[in-house]
Amino acid sequence: MTAGEEQRLDWRRGGAAAVALVATLVLLGMVVLVALTSNARDEALETERHAYDVTLLTRTLDGSIARAEAAVGQFALDEDVAGSGSRYYASWRLAGQQVAELDRLLAQDPEQSRRVDELKVLIDRRGEQFAQVARFVNGRQKDYGLRQWYYISTQADLGKDVRAKLAEIADAERSSLASKMQQTQLFSAEADRLTDYLSWLGMTVGVIAIFMGLVAFQALRQNAAAKKVAESETERAAALQAAVAERTKELRLANEALKAEAVERQAAEAQLRQVQKMEAVGQLTGGIAHDFNNMLAVVVGGIDLARRRLNGPRREVMAHLTNAMEGATRAAALTRRLLSFARSEPLMPERVESDRLLEGMRDLLDRTLGERITIRTDLVDEAWPVFVDAHQLENAILNLAVNARDAMDGQGTLTIRTRNVTLPANAVGDIQAGDYLAIDVVDTGCGMSPQVMERAFEPFFTTKEVGKGTGLGLSQIFGFAHQSGGEVGIESAVGKGTTVTLLLPRTSAIAPASNVRQLQTSQRPEDDITVQGARILLVEDDPRVRTATIGALEDLGYEPIACSSGAEALALFDSMEFDLVISDVIMPEMTGPEMIRIVKARRPDVGVLFVTGYVGDGEGDDLKGYDLLRKPFTVGTLATAVANALTGRPSGSPPISGAAAAG
Repeated sequence: MTAGEEQRLDWRRGGAAAVALVATLVLLGMVVLVALTSNARDEALETERHAYDVTLLTRTLDGSIARAEAAVGQFALDEDVAGSGSRYYASWRLAGQQVAELDRLLAQDPEQSRRVDELKVLIDRRGEQFAQVARFVNGRQKDYGLRQWYYISTQADLGKDVRAKLAEIADAERSSLASKMQQTQLFSAEADRLTDYLSWLGMTVGVIAIFMGLVAFQALRQNAAAKKVAESETERAAALQAAVAERTKELRLANEALKAEAVERQAAEAQLRQVQKMEAVGQLTGGIAHDFNNMLAVVVGGIDLARRRLNGPRREVMAHLTNAMEGATRAAALTRRLLSFARSEPLMPERVESDRLLEGMRDLLDRTLGERITIRTDLVDEAWPVFVDAHQLENAILNLAVNARDAMDGQGTLTIRTRNVTLPANAVGDIQAGDYLAIDVVDTGCGMSPQVMERAFEPFFTTKEVGKGTGLGLSQIFGFAHQSGGEVGIESAVGKGTTVTLLLPRTSAIAPASNVRQLQTSQRPEDDITVQGARILLVEDDPRVRTATIGALEDLGYEPIACSSGAEALALFDSMEFDLVISDVIMPEMTGPEMIRIVKARRPDVGVLFVTGYVGDGEGDDLKGYDLLRKPFTVGTLATAVANALTGRPSGSPPISGAAAAG
């Protein structure tokens, strides 16, 4: 081969190598561009997925809050408090987890992170509204729970703010999503175009590759080496996958064990609650049985002694009968305390001047507490008036005074003082901000330990000996204060006495007329008030009560006719003329209010008097506008109630003298 041919061959070799080098560089550049474009497209797709996740999470969070809102409403309304309460707490806990996940997803976006922080504040405020309803219901204040639920249902601005903030976050993500989708389409088109160019360049490089056998041979060797490495990595990946599967199995078994443990814990907690409930019921039953046995002993003993001495001195017979009446009156008082504790005794609020009420109780407190207790009063000038049930307020103060006497072991100083105070929200318990009248009952007794103070208002809790208390006194005062819109506080230390403060909201309102005019049993005999010649129809399903009432009406000079059901009463009403219908409220088949609606449709002018031993929560509208006489009652009170119903005068005209026996 000549030197020229060698030069031409070298030139060709050099040219081919140069072309191959240029083509390779171009190919590498195109591959890099395709890789960059693909990465950009993948990032855009990842951003799309992130936006979809955020949008879906906002909708899921909105649904969780809605379910929690529905569950707390059912929690306030439902009889199955435990079931609906669990659904509420589960839904609200899930909402909290979803908020945390939303915060994590948007942590890299300052603007979205700011919106999430605002959303947390709104959700915390919404949760406080739900928690307040739950606290009222768990505290056996279902009426207040329903009122609070009604308030947050009708005043839904906070719920709208939460939904608006979620929509704002979702809209921002959707806006970002639209931008990223456009960017994804751009990168996809660019990647496709570069791929086409790369294909043409590949064909060119393929032609050139024919002249690069050595390079191809070297590539084959490298491919063989890479295959070996790939096989090694495949085996390693298989081993790693097996390890992950084993770990997943261990985690699944651990999760199942935790679930089983949670079920066992729930069952144990339910059993513990049942045991505590039965213990409380047993304690309540023992105290009530003791009190009622004492009262029945007085009633039975007095009546038996009076019966044995009917032919003896009248004074002795009347003394035994008076003792029996006092025992029956105490039993009626305990019954009303139980009804009040069960929230079945409706309050009759009115404007009350505290100084006048407390001064009027001075003699009662002196007789109740005994001579060894010194009673002092420190009443503020121009004390603010309050809008409460005066009778229940007297009961509350009397209960506190009796508790103070027991704490002082029957000897010491009891101070009752009043103060006008202005309090911020939550200064004492859950009290609202505003003006309050504070009534302090201060004793010099043994005081309370922190453990006793913590449980002082707990139903059925008492530190007295078995049979000497039911544990209803302070819990009844707690319920009365909350029903009146106030609060109760305790300050005490062992050996330094106790101060119980009753906080009642200031008012300038005048008490409206009560829908149900209630008459209470008089403890003192009074002149019987009668309307001569009146014809009375008595409807009472209990034969003993019916016989006693008929006897009382006949003794008053009326000519009553009695029946045992609403159907019998309607039949008698069609065949005879009556001036007054006296009816029990709760009767089988047809209740008293149902019967009276039919009677009033036939005779709108007939008088009506309801007699009952219990008034439930749903009967107020049925009894609206009628006199209501509570069992047990005296003949004198029956005479006044019948005369008022016949003459159409409001309850209390003529006034009924004497203190209320069922207080």
